[in-house]
Amino acid sequence: MKAVLLDGFGGIDVLKVGETEKPAPKEGEVLVKVVATSINRPDLVQREGKYPPPPGDSEILGLEVSGVIEEVGPGVSGWEKGERVMSLVGGGGYAEYAVAYADHLMRIPDSMSFEEAACVCESYITAFLNVFMIGEFQDGQTAILHGGGGGVNTAGIQLSKALTPSSKLVVTAHPNKMKRVKELGVDLVIDYTQTPDFSDMIKEFTQKKGVNLILDHVGAKYLEPNMKSLGYTGRLVVIGVISGIKAELNLALMMVKRQQIIGSVLRSRPVSEKGEIVAEFARRALPRFADRSIVPIIEKVFPIDQVAEAHRMMDEDKHFGKIVLKIADA
Repeated sequence: MKAVLLDGFGGIDVLKVGETEKPAPKEGEVLVKVVATSINRPDLVQREGKYPPPPGDSEILGLEVSGVIEEVGPGVSGWEKGERVMSLVGGGGYAEYAVAYADHLMRIPDSMSFEEAACVCESYITAFLNVFMIGEFQDGQTAILHGGGGGVNTAGIQLSKALTPSSKLVVTAHPNKMKRVKELGVDLVIDYTQTPDFSDMIKEFTQKKGVNLILDHVGAKYLEPNMKSLGYTGRLVVIGVISGIKAELNLALMMVKRQQIIGSVLRSRPVSEKGEIVAEFARRALPRFADRSIVPIIEKVFPIDQVAEAHRMMDEDKHFGKIVLKIADA
């Protein structure tokens, strides 16, 4: 089968389109004929040799797929060949065929294209897990979502607007993306290049109450302003550490304000746990995609042969929303 292979680790030059062995579904798995996948930040880190896949998962890049069931593996019920599906995968999305656990599958609503479906499982489930399941975000509350314009950030905004319409959202963004972020219905957009310590703005915006939730992928650089911006019993959910892993923390203030700092990743969770997360997402959020209340934001669709250009776009942070890689026609 055709797939994107790595010729070593490093920059986009290590990405090569070639031929490799077609996988076979094992117990509890299905084989998906992949139509599309998407480019996610972890793909770039794995390309650089810094984020190996979990044991037993494919070493081919790609954390989500949309396509058609090609083969149902042993022990699988409730799924049939030919069904349109999207799924989380531990790896293997950049290929014509990928195996997926049956418990991680979702049926693609008739109203969605394969390209749109390819955007859902990694970014939207990550946002849903950390904002709603872990962050326990409720209608009427206030949240800061860092990284304006990225896939998880735009997913978090759209999910919050659909599931908690009375909530208030603050987003930090690059000045080139602030206008588009604001158009998504965000209440306050902060230029992080001009305001690295945003806590004073948050204090004013919340009338000194602070926010209930912060979703952060920046890490060390933002720990102090995050904690100053967090209100009583607030939760800081850390899903990335692009600015570093070490920072000082005022434990006394955290204790007095009864705040929580929670680290979270999706890829390395047990298979059964990911299945439970997918089921909850399908129950609460998937209907909003079916009725087009949420439509994935796609910056550009690249054919598989232009995978290097797709990675370059993400490397240079020139995208808003998702970058899709088209593997094959439906």
